[in-house]
Amino acid sequence: MWMQETLSFKKKITTKDELRNLMGTPSERAQKKVINHLDTHCKNFISMSPFLVMSTANKSGHCDVSPRGDQPGFVLVLNDKQLIIPERPGNKRVDSMNNILENPFIGMQFLIPGLGETLRVNGKACLVTDEDLLEKMAVNGKVPLVGIGVEVEECFIHCAKALIRSGLWKPESWLDKKSLPRAAKILADHTNIKDITVDEVEASLHEGYEQRLY
Repeated sequence: MWMQETLSFKKKITTKDELRNLMGTPSERAQKKVINHLDTHCKNFISMSPFLVMSTANKSGHCDVSPRGDQPGFVLVLNDKQLIIPERPGNKRVDSMNNILENPFIGMQFLIPGLGETLRVNGKACLVTDEDLLEKMAVNGKVPLVGIGVEVEECFIHCAKALIRSGLWKPESWLDKKSLPRAAKILADHTNIKDITVDEVEASLHEGYEQRLY
C-alpha cells in the first residue's frame, strides 16, 4: 500500500482579522470594481473568450473546477443578468451539473488568449433544456442536450499578475512537448483497469478528440 508521511501545518490563520492584518487593505479601485450585471465591457469580453474555468460545489461544500471551451462567443449572453454555457459531449461524469442540482452557486473565469487580465463572473446556476436557446448554440448541426444557465450576481476584471508571473501566453516559456506528462499513462495508472494498455487509452482519447467534440 502506498504510504507517505503526513506533515502538519503548524501555523494557520484562523480569523479574518489575522488575515487582514497580514495582507493589508485593498485599494479603493479594488473595492469598487465589482458590478452586479453584464455591462458592455463584460459582454464584449465574453464574446471574445474561447475558454473559461467554472467552479461549483455540492451541498456539503466539496468543490470542483471544470474547464469549458469552444470558439469565441460560445457562451450565449441573453441580457445584462443572464448567460448560458452549452454543455458539449464529455466523459458523462457530469460533476459540475450534479453539483448545480445540489447547490446553485457558481464562479467562472473567462480567458482570452494573449490577454493577461481575466473576467470573473459569479452567480447562481441552473440546468436549462429550452430548445430555442440550445439551438442557438448548435455546432455542425449538433444541438447540446443541456445548457448551464447563470443568473449573474457579480462581475469584475482580475488583474494580469498571475498570468505574467506564469508566462502562460509566452511560447518561449513552454516546456518541450516530449517532456510533458502523458495523459494516457496517468489515466491507465489511476484507473488500473485489467488488460487495458496505455496505447489503447491513448487511442481512445484521440478518437474522442477527433470524432466526439460535438
